[in-house]
Amino acid sequence: MRKLLSLISAGLIWAALVMPASAQMGFGVTALLGDIETSGTETEKTVTGVTSETTSTTVEETFMGAAVYAEKRMGNGFAFGVEYVPVDIEIGSGARTNSSSGADVASEADTGDVSVSADVTDLFTFYARVPFPIIPSAYLKLGYHDATIKTNESLTTTSYGDVALNGFEYGAGFQNEEGTRRLELTYSDFDDISITGTGSGETNQNTVTADADAWALRLSLGF
Repeated sequence: MRKLLSLISAGLIWAALVMPASAQMGFGVTALLGDIETSGTETEKTVTGVTSETTSTTVEETFMGAAVYAEKRMGNGFAFGVEYVPVDIEIGSGARTNSSSGADVASEADTGDVSVSADVTDLFTFYARVPFPIIPSAYLKLGYHDATIKTNESLTTTSYGDVALNGFEYGAGFQNEEGTRRLELTYSDFDDISITGTGSGETNQNTVTADADAWALRLSLGF
């Protein structure tokens, strides 16, 4: 992951060096309105006398947010930049009550009220905008996401940690001649993730796998 980010950063630096003199550094803010769908599967821990149980669910969330960005704008409509979302985006939450009477050892029974939620935090996107050849004001966008999934849980016998989240962003939009005003639609395809809870051996803990995809309508104002 660090190697890929280094390559992307080096590419942006190279692009900035070879850009024509008409290229300008720009900054701005972006308002976001989107929908994120997360599909996940939890495999419960294996304990003596209890069969491991698997539960799957799909959660869809509407989100609003904002981002800040810095970019190099070329006179011909090309641009390279990086965007940061300073607010967390919730990708799912849930609660249930577990009951178990099959464990040989009472302390191994995974019983009680549990709740868990997950948020996308520290979302960075490295991106490039390419003008659409037929429509002068239109462009295509390709980006690479780097973020962290932060879990918040109240569980009876285990806990989860945070995990890195990466993915690609594809988009299209319209911009003014200077590239400082934009309206775009983007699709984010995040990589699958897997998180294993604390524990080992006989008390091997729960494992969660998940996949998320998101659509977003974005309005950007720059200077």
